[in-house]
Amino acid sequence: MPARTPTRTHPVAPAPAAGAEVRLPWWAIALPVAAFTALFLLLAGSGQARATEGQPAVGRFLEQVRHTVAR
Repeated sequence: MPARTPTRTHPVAPAPAAGAEVRLPWWAIALPVAAFTALFLLLAGSGQARATEGQPAVGRFLEQVRHTVAR
């Protein structure tokens, strides 16, 4: 016996017409721009990073991580 196909309970939205205006909320542009800017600033400022003087073990660890990532 063949399986029954469920029927739709809501109508399907029509496809947008050619040249139709698409409106985005403000955060759909602002959030990706803010994320890109933050990541870019992290990458751009990494050349000036210095290990702290009081914790040489942390500095050595960070230096090892830097060498590992650079390979």
